[in-house]
Amino acid sequence: MRIATYQYQGRRHVGQVSADGLSVTAYALTGADAERGAQLLVEDTAAGVPWPALAGPALPLASVRLEAPLPRPRRNLWCVGRNYHAHARELSDTVFKGSPKVTDQWPIVFTKVPECVVGPGDTVRLPGAAVSSQIDYEAELAVVIGRGGRNIARGDALSHVFGWTIVNDVTARDVQMRHQQWDLGKSFDTFCPMGPWLVTADEMDGTDTRVRCWVTPAGGSEELRQDARTTDLIFDIPTLIETVSRGITLLPGDIIATGTPAGVGMGLSPPRWLASGDAVRIQIDGIGTLVNRFE
Repeated sequence: MRIATYQYQGRRHVGQVSADGLSVTAYALTGADAERGAQLLVEDTAAGVPWPALAGPALPLASVRLEAPLPRPRRNLWCVGRNYHAHARELSDTVFKGSPKVTDQWPIVFTKVPECVVGPGDTVRLPGAAVSSQIDYEAELAVVIGRGGRNIARGDALSHVFGWTIVNDVTARDVQMRHQQWDLGKSFDTFCPMGPWLVTADEMDGTDTRVRCWVTPAGGSEELRQDARTTDLIFDIPTLIETVSRGITLLPGDIIATGTPAGVGMGLSPPRWLASGDAVRIQIDGIGTLVNRFE
């Protein structure tokens, strides 16, 4: 099932996307419940509460404006660095240079503030050269936690997954490099496009899916930059859930972005940074496509 948060006639709605991806039917949510986006459905599922009824009619998807499925996550987004083998190699002399050996045994985990989340089609705002001149893209599969828990065992981890979505972990590389922790370079306003919707865990296998990213430079042609499968992860998804929940209670709606494949702008020779007018398109098999422009 695909669950979308969207705007229609000036109001926020949460709906079920049709199997062909051409229409969406709203759930009977109003007021503050609708403003929370898909978060309410995630929490209802965890609590064993029936979902609201579909309230129809089905609307053409082209007639609504999709938003991030969780438009304001309740907490920081958990993110994982250096989690594809080829990506670890391409940045071994830059971001990951001198990384302690402990990162061979434990994932690198950081966060992005929830206020940086934007939706499909939204503009990502470049901060200006005085703040950062090295803006990069990172296509990522994101896990949405359903049933919460603390010290979740790896063997039980996938039963805690509500579903999946796409995240672009936009990064200011020069800011990332100058600080020992990455949060500042990852959390600029609009630096976390998310969408186009949530896909429930019963609909796809996030542990084995394909992640691709294309960049269209302003005035140029689209270029495939990233292409990998989640089977290439250094630390697999159950391990990530186990790790993040060690001593920390995960809550319904928490998000874990699982890392990015090789092909980021910093890894190219010479590096290719995003500029005004560029567009980034991310596609993950089983979910769909997330497109954003940079200005």
